[in-house]
Amino acid sequence: MTADPIAETIGALLPAARAELAELVAFRSVADPAQFPRSECEAAAAWCADALRAEGFEDVALLDTPDGTQSVYGFLPGPQGAPTVLLYAHYDVQPPLDLESWVSPPFELTERNGRWYGRGAADCKGGFIMHLLALRALKANGGVPVAVKVIVEGSEEQGTGGLERYAEAHPDLLRADAIVIGDSGNFRAGVPTVTATLRGMTMVRVHIDTLEGNLHSGQFGGAAPDALAALIRVLDSLRSDDGSTVVDGLDDGDAWQGLQYPEEDFRRDAKVLDGVELIGSGSIADRIWARPAVTVLGIDCPPVVGATPSVQASARALVSLRVPPGQRAGKVTELLLKHLEAHTPWGARVAVEQVGQGEPFQADTSSPAYAAMADAMRIAYPGQEMQSAGMGGSIPLCNTLAELYPQAEMVLIGLSEPEAQIHAVNESVSPQELERLSITEALFLRNYAVSRSTS
Repeated sequence: MTADPIAETIGALLPAARAELAELVAFRSVADPAQFPRSECEAAAAWCADALRAEGFEDVALLDTPDGTQSVYGFLPGPQGAPTVLLYAHYDVQPPLDLESWVSPPFELTERNGRWYGRGAADCKGGFIMHLLALRALKANGGVPVAVKVIVEGSEEQGTGGLERYAEAHPDLLRADAIVIGDSGNFRAGVPTVTATLRGMTMVRVHIDTLEGNLHSGQFGGAAPDALAALIRVLDSLRSDDGSTVVDGLDDGDAWQGLQYPEEDFRRDAKVLDGVELIGSGSIADRIWARPAVTVLGIDCPPVVGATPSVQASARALVSLRVPPGQRAGKVTELLLKHLEAHTPWGARVAVEQVGQGEPFQADTSSPAYAAMADAMRIAYPGQEMQSAGMGGSIPLCNTLAELYPQAEMVLIGLSEPEAQIHAVNESVSPQELERLSITEALFLRNYAVSRSTS
């Protein structure tokens, strides 16, 4: 690690940061009241607000957003004439999924094999801790050279758009010269990376009905239209033989230009079983960063245990379609809806409901903020140069901020490298990555202040 005083300070602060992350991870802040009580998210939001107040932030507020969740806002004044930088993270998390598959409890931060395990440790409660560490290091070494706004979202994982709509209704609240989104990640641990593109997303619920009620499969099977079989036909129509996404009228996307993802590395990171082929065509980077990708997220149907010999009258599925940069999520949604309706067999009744949508994002990596970030990463990761990669996931707020503040420079960094296994069981964060990226952010803020004062 570099001998820069910023690095020394953050290294000394890391044990306390671990304790704070443990407190924050303990909140079961899944923004879905059907699974966890709203009080868990409210408690996490209050914790974040208290942390900002302790750092001297002013105007700290819990923002009640239109989707029924809370986001946390705070403002830290800077020197006269200094630029303003917005720092973003989110405190809501994905559900823990299969509790039996967690080696340690998902809401109890646990150290194992040099990593810290817990839901939200990397995505994105660790991102908020990263922001705090960077600011504390700057305060201990001459002061924070910029004005800082912090926004900690409460429903990013649900994609319900509360903060986007709140920002649109209060357009001055998050206005800044530069924006650091702390919710992406390095290409892999130890490789300093900025995320240049994000795929957007549309999510729909498909419901198929064929009968007034279930029927005995021995008495009626073979002629009675099976809703579950119809749904399977519809879902199968979304893929070609090689597994590529197929939606009538949808552009296949472009080839990825930039950092490539070797297939053997991808197979290892994705934990693909031996002998199982990858799906799609083109390079791995093409498939996960630059092309549309459909995923069946869930199907409502009888479980195998307890199933009866019945022809199913109704079935439904939740389908996600990732939207590459250069395409509009609204248009893609229209094509997906038409495709699902057109490919429903046997005249079955089909209803398709949109339940979420977010636009893709592409950053301007030629902006001065990226030069300041490259310089910071060069110090925080000795011997390494900043890399640019895509990210297959979505951060819907990015496009809202880009539209509200077209002059703002937006940079995406974060803790979600492949070993973190975000959204899966046994999510973890590398404390070394937390340390290096906190150093990176602190140095970036210092570099950015200097670049703005000389421009």
